[in-house]
Amino acid sequence: MFIDEITMTEFTEGLKHTRTIIIPYGTVEEHGSHLPLGTDTIIPVEILKAVAKRRKVFIAPPIHYGVCTSTREHPGTITITAETLRRLTMDIIRDAYKKGLRNFILLSGHGGGLHLNALKEVGEILIEELEEIKIAVICPYSMLWDELCEIAETENDSHAGEIETSLILAIRPELVKGRAPKEYPSFPKPFIVKEKLKYWSGGVWGDPSKASKDKGLRVINLAVEKLLQILEEVEK
Repeated sequence: MFIDEITMTEFTEGLKHTRTIIIPYGTVEEHGSHLPLGTDTIIPVEILKAVAKRRKVFIAPPIHYGVCTSTREHPGTITITAETLRRLTMDIIRDAYKKGLRNFILLSGHGGGLHLNALKEVGEILIEELEEIKIAVICPYSMLWDELCEIAETENDSHAGEIETSLILAIRPELVKGRAPKEYPSFPKPFIVKEKLKYWSGGVWGDPSKASKDKGLRVINLAVEKLLQILEEVEK
């Protein structure tokens, strides 16, 4: 049940069947020269469309903006601060809790460390504040790490690489504009650098040329099954 598409009467009726809501998080972020800026939002929303066909659960409208650090200087990336993400998420969960929801799954299509940590911090605060609440923070790429390593031909595949390109090929192939060259960032670890573009000009981490629609469909199916398992556990 996508809550932006149902009435208040349907919402009340839905609470008789589930107290769980999934909130998808994405970004407006560069994904190389070949993938759309909304890649991180498109992917989790599509996964949730498949989940909604098999399980009665509330699904929130996506949060389109996230915390982008390594890509913040790239054209098209529009980032927010971790504090903004924390405050927004805190407000949404607190008010949804007042409306009767108790189980919150935060599904992020963006795997950035500061981004995910901001969501986890909210969870740590709210499980102490609100009674009978469950909160899970999930990123498909970490959730399915072992499986993705078997599917991907590219070693150390990540941002805008083989897997993400495969997913968009499976979901919205018309949005894939060719293939950006294979690339890996060259940040001088462990230092935090200001001029990100100097070390990662193309914004790709992996080899998009290895992508295929079939691989994308396999990843979507795995993500759907894993989410259904988590929903089963959450609602016990």
